[in-house]
Amino acid sequence: MGLTRAIHFEEADAHIKGPGPHAGRRGQFIVLLIAALIFLGCIVSPPALMDDMDATQAQIARTMLDSGDWVTARINGVIYVEKPPLKYWLIALSFRVFGVTDWAARIPTALAAVLLCWVTALFGTWAFDARAGTYAGLCLATCIGLFLFTRVLIPDVMLTLAITVALWSLVRALDEAEVHPRAWAMLMWASLGTGLLLKGLIAIVFPAATAALYLLITHQLFRRKTWSRMYPLIGMALLLAIALPWHVLATIRNPPYFDFTMHSERGSYHGFFWFYFINEHLLRYLGRRFPRDYNTVPRLYFWLFHLIWLFPWSVYLPAVAKLNFKPADRAGRTHLLALCWIGFILMFFSFSTTQEYYSMPCYPALALLIGCALASDDRLVGYGTRAAAIVATLCCAVIAIILWLVRALLTPGDISLGLNENPDIYTVYTLSLGHMGDLTLRAFAYLRLPLALAGLGLLIGAAGTWKFPGRRAVPALVLMMVLFFHAARLALVTFDPYLGSRPLAEALNRSPEGRLIVDDQYYAFSSVMFYANRRALLLNGRINNIEYGSYAPGAPDVFLDDKQFARLWSQPERYYLVAAVPAVARFEKLVGKPALHEVVESGGKFLFTNR
Repeated sequence: MGLTRAIHFEEADAHIKGPGPHAGRRGQFIVLLIAALIFLGCIVSPPALMDDMDATQAQIARTMLDSGDWVTARINGVIYVEKPPLKYWLIALSFRVFGVTDWAARIPTALAAVLLCWVTALFGTWAFDARAGTYAGLCLATCIGLFLFTRVLIPDVMLTLAITVALWSLVRALDEAEVHPRAWAMLMWASLGTGLLLKGLIAIVFPAATAALYLLITHQLFRRKTWSRMYPLIGMALLLAIALPWHVLATIRNPPYFDFTMHSERGSYHGFFWFYFINEHLLRYLGRRFPRDYNTVPRLYFWLFHLIWLFPWSVYLPAVAKLNFKPADRAGRTHLLALCWIGFILMFFSFSTTQEYYSMPCYPALALLIGCALASDDRLVGYGTRAAAIVATLCCAVIAIILWLVRALLTPGDISLGLNENPDIYTVYTLSLGHMGDLTLRAFAYLRLPLALAGLGLLIGAAGTWKFPGRRAVPALVLMMVLFFHAARLALVTFDPYLGSRPLAEALNRSPEGRLIVDDQYYAFSSVMFYANRRALLLNGRINNIEYGSYAPGAPDVFLDDKQFARLWSQPERYYLVAAVPAVARFEKLVGKPALHEVVESGGKFLFTNR
């Protein structure tokens, strides 16, 4: 409890209560400190980069840095025109400054998360007061979803930052009391242009639709004054100056230039323009994109899982209903904007293919509403605190029971030996909670330290929420989540051999020169390519994201079938093969068990050589 009191959050209420500059700076410092402890504190290695998209993004950035081609992304030499390049540019810049390491690859994502929390706090302070802004920033910094969905190098947190800045800039530019509306309008347009370079047209659709809905409800959409304060002509010029050059260059360098074919099938290649705009944006939304290399979440789960992604602050969502959403003042207008923001994004994905992290752009809006509700200290806030106390207590008890049950279990090898084996992870739920079904009681024996640290955090959270009513429990919840997230980082270190393949890459780097063959798609062992920094021949790997580019003119011939593999494996040249345990029996039939010379095994994956 001494640690909880040491935050002195409630004692600072007198100082972060009103709109004064000292109050705002104090709250912003608290938010920056907590966010940095979490996101910058968790960039260290280990854990290593994971297989699948994590290491793939880092390797694309390294390829850009090494090749000097900053326009067309490539995976294993194959063009990859699915996403805009800004995230790769930022990672490559980090590599240039800090060297090519996994922790350097994580810096842009971590900084974006810290900035997002800070901007949310600034937005809340401007719209409500310093206390509500501080709460909003802390809610975002310590919710499960923002942490979980920044463990992989995807651009969604950067996109969320761009959208948040754009919408805050919009309401500031339209605010009658704002003395610099033009500067805020230009920041809005610049944010939209930046968002286009992060994740495509969705960066325009979300803020534009939110703004249109908000302006329509507040009777500002068709007012001349509204548009004059947004400076649309100059703003569009700024947006195009930021986003257009790359789109033009990518189209020119990857012809054909314009193709409006409205179907997507195997074996076709229609250039950058068609894949990026038609296939990746339109056909993907309609569920008709090929290849269909993405999972979807049932609609009900997509909505209900937000109770998890926003935990522990989701317990205060009922208090949000008591807020005033009438646009009579700045607070009411911001409440209404946040409601439009959340509603459009959730409804948008309710009619399309959905993945859990797709809704991240509405997290700041939810945090603003929750932060304002916490500052009001309504009686529903007290009920939420009691709900948090019950959940924390139950979770703490479960951890204590697990630690007792595994106290005498041995932990030979790595954690993969204690997990359930799923030979085809791509046929089941593989999103954020995809590996939860792999856990067994024996696996928890490998996780004693992170479980103990998580238990300590939950104990502090339970004690604080039982002792302090209402919003006075916020410091305990914040400290609980900081410890919980660092426990999660330690757990990821334990999961390293299972979720990634760095030990295979290190063994490969120590071995004699030879050509690398990867069983299955590139993503299955992408961390091998990052840590070994080499291309690979892909055995039966002409699938998913890499497939479209493989049909481009001049694409490298890096794809093998089983017959070609067997022929190469019998050659006098040295070859290496990385494969998962379930595939070993197939290779024993293809080339014979004596021809598979094991170099190393780690995490249920093998590195073999033919010599």
